[in-house]
Amino acid sequence: MGVYQGGDARGYFTSDDVAWRIGRELALVLGGPRALLMQVAHPLVAAGVAVHSSYRDDPWRRLERTMNAVWSIVFGSREEADEAAARVKAVHLTVRGRLEEPMGPFPAGTRYSALDPELMMWVHATLVDTALLVYGSWVRPLSEEEQAAYYEEMKTLARLFGTPDDVIPRSLDAFRLYMAERLSSGEIVVTEAAQRIAETVLRPPVPLALRPLAEAVNLLTVSLLPERLRTGYGLSWDPARAVLVAASRPWIRRVVLPLMPDLIRAVQAARRAEGRRGQALAKLLPSAQWPLPERN
Repeated sequence: MGVYQGGDARGYFTSDDVAWRIGRELALVLGGPRALLMQVAHPLVAAGVAVHSSYRDDPWRRLERTMNAVWSIVFGSREEADEAAARVKAVHLTVRGRLEEPMGPFPAGTRYSALDPELMMWVHATLVDTALLVYGSWVRPLSEEEQAAYYEEMKTLARLFGTPDDVIPRSLDAFRLYMAERLSSGEIVVTEAAQRIAETVLRPPVPLALRPLAEAVNLLTVSLLPERLRTGYGLSWDPARAVLVAASRPWIRRVVLPLMPDLIRAVQAARRAEGRRGQALAKLLPSAQWPLPERN
């Protein structure tokens, strides 16, 4: 992972990093509902969201807060990144309590805390797993080396948010094993609390004109969920939907995204950082003095 040294633009990442290239794609936001539903499939995460957030009134607020923090860390200066991480940790300090009723394998009275290292790792894992899945499916297939680099670079976010090194899988292969083990464990299970959260995430109050777009995002979300969680949430899936989603991937990669201007395709934080970087580099390079061609 490189660190750009251009004055105020210095940050934890540069535009040469895979995390930058993946994170600048606004299309990754489409994976947000999937990441949220993965997160609350852990009963203790669901309890924290249900009790300590206004998800019923603003189901996308938690995702918005998370993505803003991620973009500040990836594209901001170190000062901006550290401030964003500090805000997240301050919120996490207030998210703690006990289960009032049994949830999945956890009995009533079980303590939960957003500062629990295992829960922090699970939330981080859902973001990394979703980003790799969405980018590789709808933006551009990633090589094994790119995926490994992205995973290593994203450890910076986990550490800034306070996740201890001893719970972070050491390699991409170890991360894949971690995800497989978590998803097959009895701890990751859709509870009634998770279903209530999913209802607000998948059916937010939107104007009538935007409902077709919301349904398209829901179709994408359902397609990305592991089958066991899809079933747990009671979400319908069939071969016709699978064919439709599969057909969308090459069309979006080869037709839609190449025609999109960067103003729409890239997140604002990335465009702003790239502008600062270009200005800083211009100051470091001497102005070229090209002779004008002689007139005949």
